[in-house]
Amino acid sequence: MEWQDPVTESGTLGRVLVVDDVAVVRKSIRTTLANAGYEVVEAENDEQAIRILQGMTDLLPVDAILSDLRMPQINGAELIAYFRCQYPAIPVVVLTAYPDVELAVSLMRQGVMDFLVKPVLQNELLLVVKRAMEQKGMRKQQVIS
Repeated sequence: MEWQDPVTESGTLGRVLVVDDVAVVRKSIRTTLANAGYEVVEAENDEQAIRILQGMTDLLPVDAILSDLRMPQINGAELIAYFRCQYPAIPVVVLTAYPDVELAVSLMRQGVMDFLVKPVLQNELLLVVKRAMEQKGMRKQQVIS
């Protein structure tokens, strides 16, 4: 059976949290995802991201997290570890301008779903987010079963 993009109660394909300290990057990602039918919530640092996740409800869930790896206030790897520990059902995609194969492998072993190098191509971003939504949907079905 082929995956169908489900529309959430909010009328979108899903809600994506974008964590990046660079406003232009967040805006570019938000525009691409919003034009494709996703709702985007932005955080410019770890504190904002954590507040957003703590404020989640069943009616306003975060379905995927896209997070920069290098931000001024926190080591992005620590933030990714926090996401994976506190919110294991939410797929996490790492964004970075500094490709590092060893780090990518390490993060994937920790449960990160994917690793994108900035600047991210629109079609690549959309494909990865769609896969994240599929993964979240499969996890939801496993919990229900």
